[in-house]
Amino acid sequence: MNGVRERLASRTFSVIAVVIAVLWTTPTFGLLLSSFRPEGEIKTTGWWTTFGSPHLTLDNYGEVLFGTGNASGRLADHLVNSVVITLPSVLFPLVLAFFAAYALAWIDFKGRDALVVGIFALQIVPLQMALVPLLKLFSQGWLFLPAWDPTGPARFGHVWFAHTVFALPFAVFLLHNFLAALPRELIEAARVDGASHGTLLLRIVLPLARPALVSFAILQFIWVWNDLLVALTLSGGTADTAPMTVKLAALAGTRGNEWQRLTAGAFVSALVPVLVFFALQRHFARGLLAGSVKG
Repeated sequence: MNGVRERLASRTFSVIAVVIAVLWTTPTFGLLLSSFRPEGEIKTTGWWTTFGSPHLTLDNYGEVLFGTGNASGRLADHLVNSVVITLPSVLFPLVLAFFAAYALAWIDFKGRDALVVGIFALQIVPLQMALVPLLKLFSQGWLFLPAWDPTGPARFGHVWFAHTVFALPFAVFLLHNFLAALPRELIEAARVDGASHGTLLLRIVLPLARPALVSFAILQFIWVWNDLLVALTLSGGTADTAPMTVKLAALAGTRGNEWQRLTAGAFVSALVPVLVFFALQRHFARGLLAGSVKG
């Protein structure tokens, strides 16, 4: 192990790491630089030519955020839709999974272990296989469930429901592993003092579970924010409900001549999850590693 650490700390591996980092970040840097280039230049020359004759402008971001000088509308409206879709799609599975993970970890009932195994197995179900049955459920209903096919902003409910359902197996599995690793002496001492499950959940378990909760929130936020398949299938694709990913896909596919708006919009869309990750990154590693070892 010490030999491996010495090799990884050598000058050769340091140079390799720097080269990989530069190659990894070059496309992002090119995207950022292109988003500031005038429309005429971005359509005729590569972003690297900016170093020879720099001509930068904020007009692209003006078109993206405020729709200035463009009749196709503002991407800022779709940015708001992304926020409206993402925040509930993070909070709903987070709250439901926290309650379920606590019950599976600290409440004894018949069939608990089988239920944990079943929840773990649900993670292998591909999202693509569930979309068609979900669409059929919304449009036709099933058994005692009536059809649920709204129009306009009410279609946000479809997207929230889908993201919540798809996220629950992983969320319960992650939080269960964390909560099950909490010191049993702490829980038993609180029970001896007369603490109910509600008190244990809110005053003891919740503060201790913060790293795991934040870790899942980051992963779910990035997943939902960058999602195109669920949003394109269930949101309806209209300006009232479609998120940024749907609008950017439309710009790339049907309006390929608007590269200046596409680069600016793509960078704005990518910037939000990056800021969220860096704001909460100190909890991220602790939350993912929690529960992996005991003692």
